[in-house]
Amino acid sequence: MRATIAVLGLGEAGGAFARDLVAAGAAVRGYDPAVPAPDGVLDTGSEAEAAKGADLVLSVNSASAALDALEAGLATAAMWADLNTASPGTKRRLAEIAAAHGVPFADVAIMAPVPGHGLRVPMLATGQAAHQVTEILRPFGASVEVITGPAGLAAERKLLRSVFFKGMAAAVVEALTAARAAGCEDWLREVIENELARVDAATVERLVSGSHRHAVRRTAEMAAAAEMLGELGVPADVAAAARDHLARL
Repeated sequence: MRATIAVLGLGEAGGAFARDLVAAGAAVRGYDPAVPAPDGVLDTGSEAEAAKGADLVLSVNSASAALDALEAGLATAAMWADLNTASPGTKRRLAEIAAAHGVPFADVAIMAPVPGHGLRVPMLATGQAAHQVTEILRPFGASVEVITGPAGLAAERKLLRSVFFKGMAAAVVEALTAARAAGCEDWLREVIENELARVDAATVERLVSGSHRHAVRRTAEMAAAAEMLGELGVPADVAAAARDHLARL
Protein backbone atom coordinates (compact mmCIF):
# COMPACT_ATOMS: atom_id res chain seq x y z
CA MET A 1 0.00 0.00 0.00
CA ARG A 2 1.44 3.38 -0.99
CA ALA A 3 2.11 6.05 1.60
CA THR A 4 -0.21 9.03 1.99
CA ILE A 5 1.54 12.31 2.73
CA ALA A 6 -0.03 15.67 3.55
CA VAL A 7 1.80 18.82 2.48
CA LEU A 8 0.82 22.05 4.23
CA GLY A 9 2.00 25.07 2.26
CA LEU A 10 2.17 24.71 -1.52
CA GLY A 11 4.51 27.58 -2.37
CA GLU A 12 7.94 27.18 -3.93
CA ALA A 13 9.23 24.45 -1.59
CA GLY A 14 5.99 22.74 -0.63
CA GLY A 15 4.70 22.75 -4.19
CA ALA A 16 7.93 21.15 -5.46
CA PHE A 17 7.81 18.49 -2.75
CA ALA A 18 4.16 17.72 -3.49
CA ARG A 19 4.80 17.37 -7.24
CA ASP A 20 7.83 15.13 -6.70
CA LEU A 21 5.96 12.93 -4.23
CA VAL A 22 3.10 12.46 -6.69
CA ALA A 23 5.56 11.64 -9.49
CA ALA A 24 7.24 9.07 -7.23
CA GLY A 25 3.94 7.34 -6.47
CA ALA A 26 2.78 8.81 -3.16
CA ALA A 27 -0.81 9.76 -2.46
CA VAL A 28 -0.58 13.47 -1.60
CA ARG A 29 -3.09 15.64 0.22
CA GLY A 30 -2.41 19.38 0.13
CA TYR A 31 -3.55 22.53 1.86
CA ASP A 32 -2.68 26.15 1.25
CA PRO A 33 -5.16 28.99 1.74
CA ALA A 34 -3.56 31.01 -1.08
CA VAL A 35 -2.11 28.50 -3.56
CA PRO A 36 -4.08 25.84 -5.47
CA ALA A 37 -2.81 22.27 -5.29
CA PRO A 38 -0.61 21.00 -8.16
CA ASP A 39 -1.92 18.35 -10.51
CA GLY A 40 -2.28 15.01 -8.82
CA VAL A 41 -2.54 16.49 -5.31
CA LEU A 42 -5.86 16.28 -3.48
CA ASP A 43 -6.76 19.88 -2.60
CA THR A 44 -8.26 20.08 0.89
CA GLY A 45 -9.90 22.87 2.85
CA SER A 46 -7.88 22.91 6.08
CA GLU A 47 -4.83 21.55 7.87
CA ALA A 48 -6.99 19.03 9.71
CA GLU A 49 -8.61 17.82 6.50
CA ALA A 50 -5.24 17.44 4.79
CA ALA A 51 -3.76 15.54 7.76
CA LYS A 52 -6.70 13.16 8.09
CA GLY A 53 -5.70 9.72 6.86
CA ALA A 54 -2.11 10.77 6.08
CA ASP A 55 0.82 8.70 7.28
CA LEU A 56 2.93 11.87 7.54
CA VAL A 57 2.30 15.62 7.54
CA LEU A 58 4.96 17.92 6.07
CA SER A 59 4.53 21.49 7.31
CA VAL A 60 6.25 23.63 4.66
CA ASN A 61 4.69 27.07 5.08
CA SER A 62 6.59 29.64 7.16
CA ALA A 63 8.04 30.01 10.64
CA SER A 64 5.30 32.48 11.55
CA ALA A 65 2.61 29.97 10.55
CA ALA A 66 4.25 26.83 11.97
CA LEU A 67 2.55 26.92 15.37
CA ASP A 68 -0.91 27.69 14.00
CA ALA A 69 -0.56 24.95 11.38
CA LEU A 70 0.44 22.41 14.01
CA GLU A 71 -2.38 23.32 16.37
CA ALA A 72 -4.90 23.22 13.52
CA GLY A 73 -3.80 19.83 12.20
CA LEU A 74 -2.81 17.90 15.33
CA ALA A 75 -6.21 16.39 15.99
CA THR A 76 -6.07 14.29 12.82
CA ALA A 77 -2.29 13.88 12.36
CA ALA A 78 -0.48 10.54 12.69
CA MET A 79 3.05 11.99 12.40
CA TRP A 80 4.33 15.56 11.95
CA ALA A 81 7.48 16.95 10.32
CA ASP A 82 8.12 20.69 10.51
CA LEU A 83 10.28 21.88 7.60
CA ASN A 84 9.94 25.60 8.27
CA THR A 85 12.95 27.83 8.90
CA ALA A 86 12.30 28.55 12.57
CA SER A 87 14.55 28.96 15.60
CA PRO A 88 15.63 25.90 17.61
CA GLY A 89 13.49 27.16 20.48
CA THR A 90 10.40 27.26 18.25
CA LYS A 91 11.10 23.71 17.05
CA ARG A 92 11.38 22.49 20.63
CA ARG A 93 8.09 24.16 21.47
CA LEU A 94 6.40 22.50 18.50
CA ALA A 95 7.81 19.14 19.59
CA GLU A 96 6.44 19.64 23.12
CA ILE A 97 2.96 20.42 21.80
CA ALA A 98 3.01 17.41 19.48
CA ALA A 99 4.19 15.14 22.29
CA ALA A 100 1.40 16.36 24.55
CA HIS A 101 -1.06 15.16 21.89
CA GLY A 102 0.75 11.87 21.32
CA VAL A 103 1.90 12.81 17.81
CA PRO A 104 5.48 11.82 16.81
CA PHE A 105 7.39 14.94 15.69
CA ALA A 106 10.51 15.62 13.63
CA ASP A 107 12.41 18.85 13.07
CA VAL A 108 13.54 18.82 9.44
CA ALA A 109 15.88 21.47 8.04
CA ILE A 110 16.16 22.13 4.30
CA MET A 111 19.88 22.73 3.72
CA ALA A 112 19.97 24.08 0.15
CA PRO A 113 17.67 25.90 -2.30
CA VAL A 114 14.71 23.72 -3.32
CA PRO A 115 14.48 24.91 -6.97
CA GLY A 116 16.53 22.55 -9.10
CA HIS A 117 16.52 19.88 -6.38
CA GLY A 118 12.91 19.39 -5.36
CA LEU A 119 12.49 16.52 -2.92
CA ARG A 120 16.15 15.57 -3.44
CA VAL A 121 17.35 18.74 -1.72
CA PRO A 122 19.69 17.88 1.20
CA MET A 123 17.78 17.81 4.50
CA LEU A 124 18.64 17.15 8.15
CA ALA A 125 16.18 15.53 10.57
CA THR A 126 16.20 15.40 14.37
CA GLY A 127 13.65 14.65 17.05
CA GLN A 128 11.57 11.71 18.17
CA ALA A 129 10.23 10.84 14.71
CA ALA A 130 13.34 11.65 12.65
CA HIS A 131 14.02 8.03 11.69
CA GLN A 132 10.35 7.32 10.95
CA VAL A 133 10.02 10.39 8.75
CA THR A 134 13.19 9.45 6.90
CA GLU A 135 11.96 5.89 6.32
CA ILE A 136 8.78 7.25 4.74
CA LEU A 137 10.44 9.87 2.54
CA ARG A 138 13.59 8.10 1.28
CA PRO A 139 11.73 5.60 -0.96
CA PHE A 140 10.34 8.62 -2.85
CA GLY A 141 13.83 9.97 -3.52
CA ALA A 142 14.23 12.33 -0.57
CA SER A 143 17.75 13.07 0.65
CA VAL A 144 17.44 13.12 4.45
CA GLU A 145 20.25 12.71 6.97
CA VAL A 146 19.25 11.88 10.55
CA ILE A 147 21.09 13.53 13.44
CA THR A 148 20.54 11.80 16.76
CA GLY A 149 19.09 14.20 19.29
CA PRO A 150 16.03 16.29 20.13
CA ALA A 151 14.07 18.60 17.87
CA GLY A 152 15.88 21.88 17.37
CA LEU A 153 19.28 20.45 16.42
CA ALA A 154 18.50 20.41 12.69
CA ALA A 155 17.22 23.99 12.83
CA GLU A 156 20.32 25.02 14.79
CA ARG A 157 22.67 23.67 12.13
CA LYS A 158 20.70 25.27 9.31
CA LEU A 159 20.71 28.68 10.97
CA LEU A 160 24.40 28.50 11.89
CA ARG A 161 25.07 27.94 8.19
CA SER A 162 22.76 30.86 7.43
CA VAL A 163 24.77 33.23 9.63
CA PHE A 164 27.77 32.49 7.43
CA PHE A 165 26.18 32.16 4.01
CA LYS A 166 23.52 34.86 4.19
CA GLY A 167 25.97 37.16 5.97
CA MET A 168 28.48 36.68 3.17
CA ALA A 169 25.77 37.32 0.58
CA ALA A 170 24.78 40.55 2.34
CA ALA A 171 28.41 41.69 2.34
CA VAL A 172 28.76 40.97 -1.38
CA VAL A 173 25.55 42.84 -2.23
CA GLU A 174 26.53 45.86 -0.10
CA ALA A 175 30.05 45.99 -1.53
CA LEU A 176 28.85 45.77 -5.14
CA THR A 177 26.18 48.42 -4.52
CA ALA A 178 28.88 50.75 -3.19
CA ALA A 179 31.20 49.89 -6.08
CA ARG A 180 28.43 50.71 -8.54
CA ALA A 181 27.99 54.09 -6.88
CA ALA A 182 31.77 54.61 -7.12
CA GLY A 183 31.85 53.58 -10.78
CA CYS A 184 33.95 50.42 -10.41
CA GLU A 185 31.46 47.58 -10.00
CA ASP A 186 33.08 45.37 -12.67
CA TRP A 187 36.47 45.69 -10.98
CA LEU A 188 35.14 44.72 -7.55
CA ARG A 189 33.09 41.84 -8.96
CA GLU A 190 36.28 40.40 -10.45
CA VAL A 191 38.12 40.87 -7.13
CA ILE A 192 35.35 38.99 -5.28
CA GLU A 193 35.26 36.18 -7.84
CA ASN A 194 39.04 35.74 -7.63
CA GLU A 195 39.00 35.70 -3.83
CA LEU A 196 36.23 33.09 -3.69
CA ALA A 197 38.02 30.94 -6.27
CA ARG A 198 41.11 30.81 -4.03
CA VAL A 199 39.27 29.55 -0.93
CA ASP A 200 40.82 26.41 0.55
CA ALA A 201 40.80 24.42 3.79
CA ALA A 202 43.05 26.95 5.54
CA THR A 203 40.90 29.98 4.67
CA VAL A 204 38.59 29.76 7.68
CA GLU A 205 41.46 29.68 10.15
CA ARG A 206 43.11 32.66 8.43
CA LEU A 207 39.86 34.62 8.66
CA VAL A 208 39.43 33.82 12.36
CA SER A 209 43.03 34.31 13.48
CA GLY A 210 43.48 37.43 11.35
CA SER A 211 40.36 39.05 12.76
CA HIS A 212 41.64 38.59 16.31
CA ARG A 213 45.25 39.47 15.61
CA HIS A 214 44.49 42.64 13.63
CA ALA A 215 41.25 43.68 15.33
CA VAL A 216 42.40 47.21 16.25
CA ARG A 217 43.63 48.09 12.77
CA ARG A 218 40.66 46.46 11.06
CA THR A 219 38.21 48.31 13.31
CA ALA A 220 39.62 51.61 12.04
CA GLU A 221 39.59 50.29 8.46
CA MET A 222 35.92 49.31 8.62
CA ALA A 223 35.04 52.61 10.29
CA ALA A 224 36.57 54.33 7.27
CA ALA A 225 34.71 51.96 4.94
CA ALA A 226 31.39 52.72 6.63
CA GLU A 227 32.12 56.44 6.35
CA MET A 228 32.91 56.04 2.64
CA LEU A 229 29.62 54.25 2.00
CA GLY A 230 27.84 57.14 3.67
CA GLU A 231 29.62 59.53 1.31
CA LEU A 232 28.47 57.38 -1.62
CA GLY A 233 24.88 57.39 -0.37
CA VAL A 234 24.87 53.64 0.33
CA PRO A 235 23.59 52.25 3.68
CA ALA A 236 26.57 50.75 5.51
CA ASP A 237 24.71 47.96 7.31
CA VAL A 238 27.35 45.25 6.87
CA ALA A 239 30.36 47.56 7.05
CA ALA A 240 29.12 49.13 10.29
CA ALA A 241 28.33 45.70 11.77
CA ALA A 242 31.85 44.51 10.87
CA ARG A 243 33.33 47.63 12.49
CA ASP A 244 31.39 47.02 15.71
CA HIS A 245 32.21 43.30 15.73
CA LEU A 246 35.93 43.98 15.33
CA ALA A 247 35.77 46.61 18.09
CA ARG A 248 34.35 43.95 20.45
CA LEU A 249 37.18 41.59 19.53
